[in-house]
Order: sequence, then structure tokens, then C-alpha cells
Amino acid sequence: MRTIVHRHLGKVVAGAAIAVAGTAVMVGITLPGSAGADDSGGGNGAGQTSQQAGQGKDQAQGAVQPGVVEEAAAEGDKGKGRDPLTDDETERVEKLALDQQLFRSSENVEGDKGPQRITVDLAEPEESELDDPNAPRRAEVSFYDYKDDSLVTKTVNLDTGKVEGTDTQHGVQPPLSRAETVEAAQLLITDRLGAGLKADFKDSTGKELTSPDQLLLNSMVYRANAGTPAALADCGKHRCLRLFVKAKNGPWIDSRDLVVDLSVRKIAKVG
Repeated sequence: MRTIVHRHLGKVVAGAAIAVAGTAVMVGITLPGSAGADDSGGGNGAGQTSQQAGQGKDQAQGAVQPGVVEEAAAEGDKGKGRDPLTDDETERVEKLALDQQLFRSSENVEGDKGPQRITVDLAEPEESELDDPNAPRRAEVSFYDYKDDSLVTKTVNLDTGKVEGTDTQHGVQPPLSRAETVEAAQLLITDRLGAGLKADFKDSTGKELTSPDQLLLNSMVYRANAGTPAALADCGKHRCLRLFVKAKNGPWIDSRDLVVDLSVRKIAKVG
């Protein structure tokens, strides 16, 4: 068996000690079939009598009949009260929040026009509406604008379709979206500092690493601190992150000593 070399970047790590991983719990339910049924299909009187006797025994013992699984109800286009946003509502408020002015003046994580969508959440009701069962439903839509490193949050009234508020902040780093994490992995794969990651991936899988699709990815926002290298001094103002990487059907690969600055699309080493 080939031994994986511990490089300056990639140390293949067994287990999930590097990243935060959720545990999926699968619950199996066995549904009993009807007992005592005559499967012979015979039509004589003896067969019928045996089948009837078996059914009578089941009834006497309180046998459980086969369960019936109903399909989930179709999601409506509009929720009520504090119901979670429906898919239709989410799509609608995102379009309402992203007006032409914001679209033309902003950039997403790939440098294209339009801000990067971060979250769409049901907004908390106003204080005066707490006891009002007919209070309007509102949604908060947050975008990250890579052109000036700002977080833009818009509040949309779902009943009227109007944007009721806009808040713009700098130096605020919300959790990373899936698109940002994938883009950071792509930058790392193509950067010279990603050579160790690619070598360890090949050592453990026998394949070349060419795409983020070959990896399971987690990420965490990185902020500059007292020991941060000069190249990463703006992290916190800039959108920076650390990646936690696992080969699909393979081991974890340690890349914690690398930080990706998405705002300037550069990678630097820490520690």
C-alpha cells in the first residue's frame, strides 16, 4: 500500500475531526403483512374455511394491518402567519429585492453582475403586530456585494410586494453560501498553493483532482487576528474563508493552513 506523504498543505486525516459533520439517523419501520392468508388460491371449501379461520385468529389477536403511506401535500404558493416561506415565496421575494439598480451596481462571487445571494428568511413581525393574526408576512433577503464588500439586506412585504426597508453594512460576515464555498475550492484547485491538496487527493484516490464536484466541502468564515499574515490582514472586511475538504468516498484532506480571500480571489498560508 502506498504511504501518503505529509506535505506542507495536505495531510490526509482519517475521521471527521476536521469539520463539523451532521449525523443522519435513519429509522426503519417494518410493516407486518396480513397473517394467516391462504396463498394457494384454491377455490374449494376446505381452502376457504382455512383462510377464514386464519383471519379470525388475526382479529382475535389484534393483528396490525399493513400501514398506508400518504404522499406529502403539495406546497402552496403562499404560506400563512408564521409558516416557513414556500418555494414560490422565496423565488418571488428574491426577484422583488433584486432591483435593477442593485443588479447593475454589484458583483457576485464570480465577478459577474448582480450580488451574491446569501439567505432568504421569514422576517420577525413588528412589535405592534405580535398579537395580530392578520399581520403581513415579510421576508428578509440578504446579498453580499463583492464590488464593495457590503452586506445588503432587504425587507419585502409578501402581501403588497413592496420593499419596505434596505440595510447596508460593511465588515459583516454572514455564513457562507454553497456557491461561495464551491468557488473557493475552485480557486484553491487552480492555485499553486493547491498543489499539495491535489497530490494528496491523487495519493488517496488514484485520480486527478480537477473539480470541486469531486469533493465534499464545508467552510468557515475567517477573520484577521493578531497573528494573521499581512496578505490576509483585510479578512473580516474582505470575504475570507477556510475550507474543510473530503474526497468523495475517500478521506479528509487537511487544508486548514490555507485561507481563500474571495474578495480579491487570492490564497495565503497561515500558521
